[in-house]
Amino acid sequence: MYVVIAGLAWGTGGPTGALLSQYAGLSPLATSFWRLAAAAAWLAVVRLAVRSRRTPVRPLLAANPLRYVFSGMGLALCQLGYFIAIPRVGVGIATVIALGAAPILIAVATRERITAATCAAVVGLILLTATTGSANLVGIAAAVLSAAGYCLTTLLNRDTPDPITTAFVGFVVGAVLLLPFAAVPTSPIGWLLIAYFGLIPTALAYTLFYVGLRTLSASTAAVIALLEPLVAAAIGIFAFHEHLTPTAFVGAAILLLAIAIRARS
Repeated sequence: MYVVIAGLAWGTGGPTGALLSQYAGLSPLATSFWRLAAAAAWLAVVRLAVRSRRTPVRPLLAANPLRYVFSGMGLALCQLGYFIAIPRVGVGIATVIALGAAPILIAVATRERITAATCAAVVGLILLTATTGSANLVGIAAAVLSAAGYCLTTLLNRDTPDPITTAFVGFVVGAVLLLPFAAVPTSPIGWLLIAYFGLIPTALAYTLFYVGLRTLSASTAAVIALLEPLVAAAIGIFAFHEHLTPTAFVGAAILLLAIAIRARS
């Protein structure tokens, strides 16, 4: 259920990013910076509020500094790769590669069996996001890089003793890496959107995802997290009056069924 909630929360991130571009004049890369920076700020507040249970950052970093540095790099690469890929290959192809490749890459890295439900989930994702696009090698490589970043931060944060502190350190490192792309929002509503982006689709979602990784295999968690594009598509229909093709509806049904089967097994 933690990973389900994380996937639902992640699904609101895409529409929030679109609103930031529309109302705050932020580029996708600037939006990525503010997403991680705001999430780090929210978790800093949470850590102060639960001071009795928090893990000190300094001993945590001293024990395994590379783990948290690479986790932050994974978060930054996930953002950079995805937004570099979109203008080159289109949203559909970028989403399929960045999200669809993740469960397979994780299964290969952990030597897990690639199940039929995982393959069905990828097929459903392809049908759901099927749009025109181009076979731009740079765009494809960037989307693969995004998937690799997602895999890296997922694999490094299995069995973390303190998900809040782990996520906090990762967001700080990722925000520092994306700092060159920072820009100031052009309207007050932009700050409200940034606050939401940092809190729900980022701080809450990643923390719950890391909690879920304590009891789920990484590949299973990645499949369940594919609820994200389903939520984004639903928001597109009801909030932005977008229309899905019959193929996309079939893909959504297959994806949802595959997620349910993988979660149950």
